Amino acid sequence: MTVVLDTNALMMPVECNVRLFDELDRLLDGPDRLVPQAVVDELASLSAGNGTEATAASVGYDLATDRCEIRATEATYADDAVLELAGGAATHVVTNDQPLADRALRAGVSVISLRGKNKLGITQS
Repeated sequence: MTVVLDTNALMMPVECNVRLFDELDRLLDGPDRLVPQAVVDELASLSAGNGTEATAASVGYDLATDRCEIRATEATYADDAVLELAGGAATHVVTNDQPLADRALRAGVSVISLRGKNKLGITQS
């Protein structure tokens, strides 16, 4: 099983107090974790700012580079890059971005997103 993580998914530990990788392991029993290079670039850019968003992006950047496999894509826009990597029945997109979630579901990709206060759940395509 593989998950492709979006920018806001990697920011959830700070913004939503979610134990992201523990939750993914609970749902999918140790999935492979992919992050598009475009998401890493977006996190790096966001982390250059100030405030909570910059802190969340900095933590997300560290999580992506330390605990996930970074993949190059043809797409340079983060959402498009996530969907580019998310082909296949054994893949889920992890995001709280509703427009991206809707695009993934229309493409036949299941979505993992926040359910309740700090738990994740799966929406099947």
